[in-house]
Amino acid sequence: MNKCVQITVAVKNKREAEKISVMLIRNKLAACVQVLGPVKSVYTWKGKIKKTKEYLCFIKADKKKADKIVKEIKRMHSYKVPEVIVTPIIGGNPDYLRWVVEGA
Repeated sequence: MNKCVQITVAVKNKREAEKISVMLIRNKLAACVQVLGPVKSVYTWKGKIKKTKEYLCFIKADKKKADKIVKEIKRMHSYKVPEVIVTPIIGGNPDYLRWVVEGA
């Protein structure tokens, strides 16, 4: 069974994405964070349709660290209810997946 997860987080701007990314790497919670954006998000909030630009962070980490990562992101995030989704990685390049677990 693989020991890795990918955690997806949407943030309001590039600055916030970089702040969260650096914190995760510096504190050895994640092996890698990829930042994409801006992307357009369409969603409902408090009964209204919203259209905003956001940045997405794709975080690769050891699944043992997932709860701590979620906690730290919620602490730092500017949104009241941030998107933080943890997805198990079920396969891939074994060398890369080993690096994810050992690298963070």
